[in-house]
Formats: sequence, structure tokens, C-alpha cells
Amino acid sequence: ESIVSTATNTLTATMATGVAVSDEVSTSFQKFKLQQEPFKLRYFVYEIKDKKTIVIEKQGAREKTYEDLVEELPENDCRYVLIDLEFESADGRPTSKLVFIAWNPDTAKIRSKMLYSGSKEALKSALNGVGIHINATDHSELD
Repeated sequence: ESIVSTATNTLTATMATGVAVSDEVSTSFQKFKLQQEPFKLRYFVYEIKDKKTIVIEKQGAREKTYEDLVEELPENDCRYVLIDLEFESADGRPTSKLVFIAWNPDTAKIRSKMLYSGSKEALKSALNGVGIHINATDHSELD
């Protein structure tokens, strides 16, 4: 029997770093995917709290943009992002995709970069069904 199945409800997935994903992340993601209230949002910014748990740090209202999200990312620290990105398909139809971004700036502390890199898979597995994953180390990679 795995640690995950015997752990309390708070810990859904744990990676080699020992960092777990909070239940709030999984439950809000399910509603966000379907754009159900109160998660009819544009994006989530996630942080690792106390080197133990991935939690929601910020939420972007539906009318926010990708540019607003980029503004909210810390210059010298890591974060994870999930955004519902709207764009036009090749044949001109409006569409949207869920995009996961691992923000791991070169200017962040090495310990933080290692913790976020090593814990990314736990969050990705909790955000089941996100098709696009991007790793960004500076603002030019977010343009």
C-alpha cells in the first residue's frame, strides 16, 4: 500500500522532495476545467508552502489576461501556473487550452529551484488532462 493512499486527505500526491499537493488544488482544478463557480477563472498561481505543500497562492478573474498573469510572477522566486489560454485555431475558430507553466527563474535561489523542479510532477499529476506544459526560466520565455 502506498503512502499516498494511507495519508490524510490533505496529501493527494507526494514526490521525492516530500512535497504534497493540497486537496484544495485538486478540487478547484476539477471545477476550473468545467468553468464552474466559484472557479470561473483565467488562472491559478501555485506556491510551495513551508517546503511541504503545493497550495493556491493567487487566482486570476476570468477577465484577466496572460499579460496580467506574467506581471504577477515573482522576479526572483519559483511558482507554478495553470492558465486557460484563449486563442484562434488555424481555421479561425475561437478556442482555449489549459496550459501548465513551471516558472523557475534563473535568478531564484538554487534551493528553491531544486524544490520546485523536483516537485513539479506531483502537481502535474493532480492537474490531470492539461495538455501543454511549459518550463520558463526568464520573462523572454513567457512572451
